[in-house]
Amino acid sequence: METPENPTAKITLDPAFVVGPVRRKSFGAFVEHLGRCVYTGIFEPEHPTADEDGFRADVLELTKELGVSTVRYPGGNFVSGYRWEDGVGPKDQRPARLDLAWHSTDPNLVGVDEFAKWSAKAGVEPMMAVNLGTRGTQEALDLLEYSNIKGGTALSEQRKANGAVEPHNITMWCLGNEMDGFWQIGHKKAGEYARVAAETARAMRMVNPDLELVACGSSAPSMPTFGEWERVVLNETYELVDLISAHQYFEDFGDLQEHLSAGHRMEAFIKDLTSHIDHVKSVLKSEKQVNISFDEWNVWHMSRDESKAPTGDDWPVAPVLLEDRYTVADAVVVGDLLITLLRNTDRVHAASLAQLVNVIAPIMTEPGGRSWRQTTFHPFALTSRHASGTVLNLAVESPLLDSDKTSGFSALSAVATLDAEANEAVVFAVNRSTTDSLTLAAAVGSLGASKVIEAVTYANKDPYWQATADDSTSVLPSENVSAKLDGGKLTAELPAVSWSMIRLQLG
Repeated sequence: METPENPTAKITLDPAFVVGPVRRKSFGAFVEHLGRCVYTGIFEPEHPTADEDGFRADVLELTKELGVSTVRYPGGNFVSGYRWEDGVGPKDQRPARLDLAWHSTDPNLVGVDEFAKWSAKAGVEPMMAVNLGTRGTQEALDLLEYSNIKGGTALSEQRKANGAVEPHNITMWCLGNEMDGFWQIGHKKAGEYARVAAETARAMRMVNPDLELVACGSSAPSMPTFGEWERVVLNETYELVDLISAHQYFEDFGDLQEHLSAGHRMEAFIKDLTSHIDHVKSVLKSEKQVNISFDEWNVWHMSRDESKAPTGDDWPVAPVLLEDRYTVADAVVVGDLLITLLRNTDRVHAASLAQLVNVIAPIMTEPGGRSWRQTTFHPFALTSRHASGTVLNLAVESPLLDSDKTSGFSALSAVATLDAEANEAVVFAVNRSTTDSLTLAAAVGSLGASKVIEAVTYANKDPYWQATADDSTSVLPSENVSAKLDGGKLTAELPAVSWSMIRLQLG
C-alpha cells in the first residue's frame, strides 16, 4: 500500500501504442578538436596500446562497449575556423594552426582521413560538420568531393594519393555549428546563416541528393532568438535539409533536485522546437517533415575551472579542458536524458552525447597511461545495448516534484521498448526524487511477459560519488532484487536518485 514514505508510480505498457522505432542514431557521440578529446584521447601514437595508425586500442574497445552508433566531427566551435585541407596529406608537411575557439594549437595530425579510418575501426558512422563560419559553400563542396567521390577528379585523386583509395562515403553532414552564438567564429544573424546554409545544402545535393543534412538550430533554448532563429532558417532551408539541430547542457549548481529535473526541461525544449518546425511546415504548406538532430547534449559543469580555456600568449596543444568528473547523480541525469530522447523518437531522429573522450566524456584517459569508465558510461552503454525494436507510448501516473526553479515535474521518468523478434521488452526508469524511494507498478499483461530476465539499478547512498582511475568499479549497476513479475503486474523499488533497467521475456 502506498504511504507518504513509499509513494507509487504507475505505468501501463501496451504493444498497440507506439511512439516510433528505436533509432540507432540516437546513440551517437561527438569528437571535437578540443582539449584532450583527440590528442591523448582517441589518438596517441606513443601509448602502449596504440595500433599501427596511432589510435589507442583501449579507447577503441571502450567506444565499442559504450555502444556508440554515430560520431559527430570535428566540432563544435572548433569547426567554425577549421581548414580541412590542413589535416590531409603527409603528416610532416601539415601546418600547425591556432584554434581560436579554445585558445589552443592544433598540430593537424588527425584529419578527415584519420577520422574515417578510426570510425571504421570503432564501428561507428561518421557525421561530418562543415565550416560555415570563416568559410562557405565551395569549401564544403571540396570536402564532400574529397571524401565521397570515387575518383577521376582533382580532390578524389588527392585522397587516393594520400592513402585512402576507397571513398569515405559520409552521408550525414552538419551545415555549420551554433551559428546563432556570439561566441562562434563567423557568427551570423539568422538571415545570413539561412542564406549560406541553403546555398550549401542545394549545392551538396547536386553532388549527392541522398545526403542527410542538418541545419543549425538554436544553440540553447535560453537563446533570446530561439524560435525566431528556427523560423528564419527553416523558411530558407526547409525543403533542403532533413534535420535541425538542438543543443542543451545541464549543470548541478548545488540544487540536486533541480539538477534531477533536467529530463523534464529537455522534454520541454523538444516540444517547443517541434512546434517551431511544424509552424514553418504549415506556413510553407510542405508535405515534407523536418525532424531533430539533438547533436549536443550532456551534463556539463561549465561554470567550473575545468572549462576555463587558456588565455594570453599560451596556445598549448591538447590542454586539459572541460574534464568534468561525473557523479552518480550526473549519471542518473544522463540516463534520464536518454530516456527523454527515446520517448520523443518520433521527432528526435539522431542525437550525439557531447563528448566521447576526456572532454565532458564517459571515457577518461591518462596520457601514456590508464583509461576508465566514468559514472555516465553505464546508463548509456546499457540503454544502447538493450533498447531495440519500437518505443512504446506509456500511460504514466506519478507523484510530482518541485525544486526551487522548476515545479510540477514527474518523480518517475520512464520509457519502454519492445522487440517482437527478440521476444523482449525493456523498461528504463529514473527516480528523480532526492529523498524518497519510489515503488514502480507496471501493468504489462498485454505484453504477455513471462519472466524478468534482468533488473539492474544504478544508485549510491552518496549520490556525489565519482569514479577515478584508481576506483572506477566500486559503484556499478547492480541487481535489483525487488523486481517481481506477478501475472500481468511488474513491481520494483526504485531508490532515490536512481536509474534502473528491467528486461522482460515475452511469450
